Amino acid sequence: MHRPLPEDPMIRSLIAQAKRAQISRRAMLAGTGAGATALALAACSTGSEEVSPAEDQSESDKTLNWANWPLYIDEDDDGNYPTLQRFQEESGIEVNYLIDVDDNNSYFAKVRDQLALGQDIGADTVCLTDWMVNRWIQLGYTQELNKDNIPNAANLVASLQDPQFDPGRVHSLPWQGGFAGICYNTDETDEVRAVSDLWRPDLKGRVGVLSEMRDTIGVIMLEQGVDISGDFSADEFNAALDVFREQVESGQIRNVRGNAYSEDLVNGDTLAAICWSGDITLLNYEAGYEKWKFVLPEGGATLWNDNFLIPIGSPRKTNAEKLINYYYEPEVAAEVALWVNYITPVEGAKEAALAIDPEVAENQLIFPNAETLANAKIFRGLTAQEENEFQSSFQSILLGS
Repeated sequence: MHRPLPEDPMIRSLIAQAKRAQISRRAMLAGTGAGATALALAACSTGSEEVSPAEDQSESDKTLNWANWPLYIDEDDDGNYPTLQRFQEESGIEVNYLIDVDDNNSYFAKVRDQLALGQDIGADTVCLTDWMVNRWIQLGYTQELNKDNIPNAANLVASLQDPQFDPGRVHSLPWQGGFAGICYNTDETDEVRAVSDLWRPDLKGRVGVLSEMRDTIGVIMLEQGVDISGDFSADEFNAALDVFREQVESGQIRNVRGNAYSEDLVNGDTLAAICWSGDITLLNYEAGYEKWKFVLPEGGATLWNDNFLIPIGSPRKTNAEKLINYYYEPEVAAEVALWVNYITPVEGAKEAALAIDPEVAENQLIFPNAETLANAKIFRGLTAQEENEFQSSFQSILLGS
């Protein structure tokens, strides 16, 4: 299904507003520190008896509750969501858009007791990160998607169609995504092409890395030749952890931070970093030129996605599937991507975006091609035991630094 593209002036206004006001969604992921880690570890051991999906009442109830992160959908100057307004007009479904997710773990803590009982959590669809989606699926807290209601799921890019945590995309479909790679200050240091370049003597004490375990350890593992999307071993994880520990203890790494790593880049405390792609796009926009070069490391980058899922207790499953189908229309996906500046998972969205803003549409960090995506891997889902062991080991280094 295709629709006319929005008028250029409106879209360009939205893009400019987003670039002025955008805060990184990933900042929410990394800002909770040790408290969130403890919560994550406790949550991994949570079990429940099998519960049945709620009866679908979509035929008689034309409403829908959608829980998402802040600043993660197109928005106009009046605080309205243009694409969502059009969906409501076309479908007759009234959508209550909830900015309820400020962290994967804190959101899960809020709803997990209801999920365990198969109850309605007040959201018929929610967008969560790959590893948290893995947890929900393992615990039986999601409903299987009826692809007959989501024919546009055929537009999902090939690289995301069969993740380890949800083979065949039975329970989830991506909303937006991004890369973790490396960046460097083009004014102050020589080119950085690989993770091992961060350990150069001239960068000693001027390197920043992310406090998100899957991204920092993930890119180190990739450089060591480990497929992080596959069935890697604890020994392979620990080999990368040893490199991380050595660089922290030697003082090569100045800071292990959440999204505050970008402040270190701006004030010059760090000259190179393991970083998130969306942040570098924004920093360069604010600088007015490509002051920081984002690089997909030679060994590979990590790729994360936030994903639509339908909670086990949602009584409006078909309504949610119609919403997901709408956002998989290339023109709609393009409009959202140009506002949020993250990677759209929808094939054809780049071509639609070219008609709106050709310069942005050519940005590989927003509309990556197949070659770019081939250099990125999704960190596979962990078992509860692995989650406990790996996160505890990583956290012990952070606490000792």
